[in-house]
Amino acid sequence: MEEYLKVSEVIDWQHPEIMERAKQIASEFETPMAITPQGKLFRIAQACFEWVRDEIFHSFDYQMNPVTCRASDVLQHKTGYCFAKSHLLAALLRANQIPAGFCYQRLSIDDKGAPYSLHGFNAIYLPEVGWYRVDARGNKEGVNAQFSPPQEQLAFKIQFPEEADFPVILAEPLWIVVEALQSQNTWDEMLRNLPDIPLESAKGYGLV
Repeated sequence: MEEYLKVSEVIDWQHPEIMERAKQIASEFETPMAITPQGKLFRIAQACFEWVRDEIFHSFDYQMNPVTCRASDVLQHKTGYCFAKSHLLAALLRANQIPAGFCYQRLSIDDKGAPYSLHGFNAIYLPEVGWYRVDARGNKEGVNAQFSPPQEQLAFKIQFPEEADFPVILAEPLWIVVEALQSQNTWDEMLRNLPDIPLESAKGYGLV
């Protein structure tokens, strides 16, 4: 599990503001009450997920700039695409010593088929449950992602043959995603340059 707790340039969970936010979220569960260590961990993981889902605004939904990538920048600007929000959620979880990884789907951008784009979200390692996937991209009409282990409730389902739900849980974000986020300045530029990996190339990126 150590690699799913690491600090990195993008998942900079030792940044003072991330450490403080992670501590604030966890402090809600420090009051004396009949709660097991496992129950406390579950509640902290859920609180981190719901905070990022609800308090960080999806860049496209709210048409917000700048395009963020590093976890601390997502926290500072309170906005990010799905990928960036997954970076912040991983950072908050790791700051609370909860292993977190990165998952991806390939989805139709307009729900009509081509063109396609990657979609990023997270997996959390929970005692007695194992890896549990959550999607903090932000709920809206037609999107209702929740934290209800062991039942998975993600934001999107696969609809087309060229879409995919990749099973791999990565310890670090895909570099094709990081490079896309770092090379765009505005939400609409990012929308026109969303990262994609054709299904036949997925193995080369370690997704299958």
